Amino acid sequence: MTYDIETEYREIDFFTGQPYGMWERARSECPVIRHESSAFDHRPNYQITRFDDCEKVLRDWETFSSSINGEQIGQYMGELILAMNGKEHRQYRNLVAKAFRASVLERWDAELVAPVVNELLDRIAPLGRADLVRDLTTKYPVQVICGIVGVPLADHEQFHRWAEEINTGPLHPDVGMAASRAMRAYLEPIVEDRRRNPGGDLISELVTAEIDGERLTDEKIYGFLRLLLPAGAETTFRVLGNCLTALLTHTDVMARVRDDRDLIPAVIEETLRWETSVTMVSRVTTHDVEVAGCPIPGGSPVNVVTASANHDEDRWPDADEWRIDREPKPHLAFGTGPHQCLGMHLARLELRVALNAVLDRLPNLRLDPDRPAPSIQGLAFRGPAALDVLFDPVPA
Repeated sequence: MTYDIETEYREIDFFTGQPYGMWERARSECPVIRHESSAFDHRPNYQITRFDDCEKVLRDWETFSSSINGEQIGQYMGELILAMNGKEHRQYRNLVAKAFRASVLERWDAELVAPVVNELLDRIAPLGRADLVRDLTTKYPVQVICGIVGVPLADHEQFHRWAEEINTGPLHPDVGMAASRAMRAYLEPIVEDRRRNPGGDLISELVTAEIDGERLTDEKIYGFLRLLLPAGAETTFRVLGNCLTALLTHTDVMARVRDDRDLIPAVIEETLRWETSVTMVSRVTTHDVEVAGCPIPGGSPVNVVTASANHDEDRWPDADEWRIDREPKPHLAFGTGPHQCLGMHLARLELRVALNAVLDRLPNLRLDPDRPAPSIQGLAFRGPAALDVLFDPVPA
């Protein structure tokens, strides 16, 4: 049987909700939650909540197809690598993977990532106070991905708005479609320029790449770009806010990390497990199947709740607590299987550089006691809406 908590689920606000209690009850009572419908799909859909089940589903692409992403978000993003499977997926993934290999990331670290975060901190450091969401986390990753893709960093705020509107397109279709059209109209002259004058950015790689002797179609190029710009910006900005929230609300740990930067990788991995920015990924069953004894008909939408999996008590004792000294174990913040996040190494690089820079540049960093305490919130995307802090001003 399945655990039906339809009413409770519908009462959780998409932007401010706190779903972990619901997922904890599901893991203990029945690990598959059935909903009659969702904001994204009229069909009954199923949420997988335990770690082992989530891992198996993500690895079994033949039974749990990613093609549903083309139905749901594809209308806003275009032809998506997320919706591809098998040989087609491998071919197109390999094209984009070149931009995220280790040797390329070393170049981006020195030429782009560190300069961007330090320029943002240059503006904050003399002030003695800031909202780190407004002033840092929402600006930093989107500027980095703009630089990698090859669009002007000065337009990062516009891309941030488009990214949010495309990501939430199924909730607000008119807004999502308008953002999708606007992003394409903006990108078209840049893409045409790179066809004539290729450079060292990702757009140049896409317009000159060939698969089986053929160049990518425009729809595939713009589909890649509409995916990479939001994915490369939206997810990292939220998880950076989650990292900073964890440190600022665990002042003893922050003192340890300030003195021993070798702890930063543990901070990053524990935060990714504890409060990743994207809580679930979508699949659709290709035939009737059982998960944890729960029957799921063929053609059913399935949400793999990686955030719930990362709180599975059978894998992490006291999983709701943030502890950087845990025994290292793989989590599912970046998924697993053939669709594991391409940008995971870039995300870890950005988090490491930013955390080091914040600790270096903002001495005596602490929460502002006169402002509301930060709250990580949201059903599908999680992060703090604000992060008000004080620190000792450092003259420019």
